[in-house]
Amino acid sequence: MKVADILRVKGGTLFTVSPDQPLAHAVRTMAERDIGSLVVMEHGDLAGMLTFREVILAVVGNGGTVGTTIVRTVMDDHPLTCTPETEIDEVRRMMLERHARYMPVMTQRTLMGVISFYDVAKAVVDSQDFENRMLKAYIRDWPVEDQQPIN
Repeated sequence: MKVADILRVKGGTLFTVSPDQPLAHAVRTMAERDIGSLVVMEHGDLAGMLTFREVILAVVGNGGTVGTTIVRTVMDDHPLTCTPETEIDEVRRMMLERHARYMPVMTQRTLMGVISFYDVAKAVVDSQDFENRMLKAYIRDWPVEDQQPIN
């Protein structure tokens, strides 16, 4: 299974923010859309990721408020990325290694989507459930050989 399979099911809705926007604006967008991350885009290119982790660190560092902080000062400016052709097992390994919950999907310099650790876990579980159902059906339909009566 590849990242493209997750994106096909998930759909293509993306939420972005500019690095020079106020953090308060980004937080409001995240709350209104009930999302845990925003892709930070600058001049059509990926500039970083803003997740609730960076927001919480910024709020704690600013005495409990967002204040006048801008996105650029708190975003992850070197986010982990993958391509639509990346295998799910590789994405899972990368996300676990870096403790990343969200990953932009790129084709060269074009943003194709964002996948979350939840998306990856759901895809793995769905795949295992399908395989499990197929194995059970195969076992259930196992041909029975003619048995000779025992004398």
